[in-house]
Amino acid sequence: MYYFGREKYLQRLVESQGNGLVKIVTGGRRCGKSFLLFEIFHKYLTDHGVDENHIVELSLDDRSNRLLRDPDALLDYVGKRTPHDGKTYYVVLDEVQLVDDFVEVLLSLMHKRNLDVYVSGSNSKFLSKDVVTEFRGRGDEIRVWPLSFKEYYEVVGGDKMTAWNDYYTFGGLPQVAQFESPAKKMEYLLNLYELTYLHDVIERNHLRNPEGLRQLTQILASAIGTPTNPQRISNTFQSVEGTAIMRTTIKDYITYLQDAFLIEEALRYDVKGRKYIGTETKYYFTDMGLRAAALNYRQQEETHIMENVIYNELRCRGYRVDVGLIETWDRDDNGKSVRKRLEVDFVVNYGPERVYIQSAFRMPTSEKESQEQRPLINTGDNFRKMIVVGDNIMRKVNERGIVTMSLPDFLLDPDSVSSLFGR
Repeated sequence: MYYFGREKYLQRLVESQGNGLVKIVTGGRRCGKSFLLFEIFHKYLTDHGVDENHIVELSLDDRSNRLLRDPDALLDYVGKRTPHDGKTYYVVLDEVQLVDDFVEVLLSLMHKRNLDVYVSGSNSKFLSKDVVTEFRGRGDEIRVWPLSFKEYYEVVGGDKMTAWNDYYTFGGLPQVAQFESPAKKMEYLLNLYELTYLHDVIERNHLRNPEGLRQLTQILASAIGTPTNPQRISNTFQSVEGTAIMRTTIKDYITYLQDAFLIEEALRYDVKGRKYIGTETKYYFTDMGLRAAALNYRQQEETHIMENVIYNELRCRGYRVDVGLIETWDRDDNGKSVRKRLEVDFVVNYGPERVYIQSAFRMPTSEKESQEQRPLINTGDNFRKMIVVGDNIMRKVNERGIVTMSLPDFLLDPDSVSSLFGR
């Protein structure tokens, strides 16, 4: 049985202790939010001198707690468990969205000075945008991602490339790692995707065309990292599926999938023009196992999966990530000057600092290396630049300052990007 300590998220919880805000743990289904609160954080509290009686934990999806889904009953219960004795009580509520008027309940708990409140909830009712809308600065969101490759490999161990193959095939949901056979892993992911993720989206948004949502998810999964937009997807439905789904409906479906933490959007950014380009965007899946399940494991191209994993790693580290576009001029075969658009896979931003990153599955020749370097050279600024390569290569820096490193080194070194900031 593997134990994933989720140290980064524990540290976030520890840093947020006593800040006067409701700590709201968000993230996809089965990514480990409940385990983080009830097991990892609980152990931290008791190890640091907090008495068990000063930790009030409730799983509100447990039938034995169904009466506490009534807001007044819940407030009364918490009140009786947390008398004013000069010490802090830690209140941890899981699946809090099952409580009627749960926002009012949490705001009421915030008025009690002896309470430190932590909550989590499933995607179908409790999303990031709800935090912003309902709490208006009174909530501290802690986003939990599936296991990073580093978290996965440090526990599972073994041959590095074997671990990578398992990771990009089955993803980073903690429960998946507990199954030994590939068949069990696939069965779990297929059921989770269909019966939990899609069901939540359909139920929450009262969708009348669940098959359209399912097909859209498959289209996005088969084209991860490919620029697209709702109109183009609508055209694909019409030409390939023979189904008419309006552009506005496609846009809504994409929003629902984002709200469910199943996909994320990377905007396209004009590097030289310093502006966003709204015509097309890219979508990445937050977990590669769920992405594979959406396609019933029919399409596993390591090139695109590697790009998706790099994107997730950057987001997991807390960076804002865009796709960079660079306009440049070149000569065609007739010597005529023509305008070309080059793409930087990732424009990685952290405050005022920036790093440009290219994902290159293989660079077997100097020509391929020059091709990958060209967008980076043409950014027209002095921000640091990196190429991440799927080959097992040694880290190097060329005369232009471009860092090249292997994918495992990039994923396993938490400072592989941060070390470039501020230089």
